[in-house]
Amino acid sequence: MKIVVVLFLFFILASLASALYYLVKDKGQGTRTVRSLTFRIGLSMFLFALLMLGTYLGFIPLQ
Repeated sequence: MKIVVVLFLFFILASLASALYYLVKDKGQGTRTVRSLTFRIGLSMFLFALLMLGTYLGFIPLQ
């Protein structure tokens, strides 16, 4: 489970970096920045739901 969480965090950071790249390259005129940030938000929400489900099913024990 830890590996999955770390991979999701890596993909979230990569999406944030690509949004920054598109913001600088397109000078704020394109839609690629918004698309990258929307994808990042979707990944973050899915990771949150995955963590909640993992806690509920017992994959992530509460201490």
